Amino acid sequence: MSVEQISVFVENRSGRLAEVSQVLANADINIRALYLAEAGDFGILRLIVNKTDLALEVLKDSGFTVSKTEVIAVAIPDKPGGLAKVLQIIRNKEINVEYMYAFIEKSTENAIVVFRFDELQKAIDVLKDEGVRILSGEEVYSL
Repeated sequence: MSVEQISVFVENRSGRLAEVSQVLANADINIRALYLAEAGDFGILRLIVNKTDLALEVLKDSGFTVSKTEVIAVAIPDKPGGLAKVLQIIRNKEINVEYMYAFIEKSTENAIVVFRFDELQKAIDVLKDEGVRILSGEEVYSL
């Protein structure tokens, strides 16, 4: 039930994000979700794409430092309290959220929240037991 995410370390300078997106575009790779965290002279660009292995290959071949991480994507009702309910479940089981980001599905009333947990499998089990919908990688890549 996990999703493959790639992280790209990018210099914090003009044009660097354009270079990443152009490399992916040239390889016919579609970005499904992204999150950029700035850390001084560099940033970490986290991406979910439709062709993870190819993205890793073409970005490495273009000189970028890239890694792959397992995350989960959760469908949450896009209404007040939707996120709070899921976070309370996680809090009650003392699972730490390392980071998260969200996007809205085009054709439903859900938001998709991508989570990185310190105990990924425990989080998956707890959320499933509580009836929270966890999306498969294939579902996310095809959005």
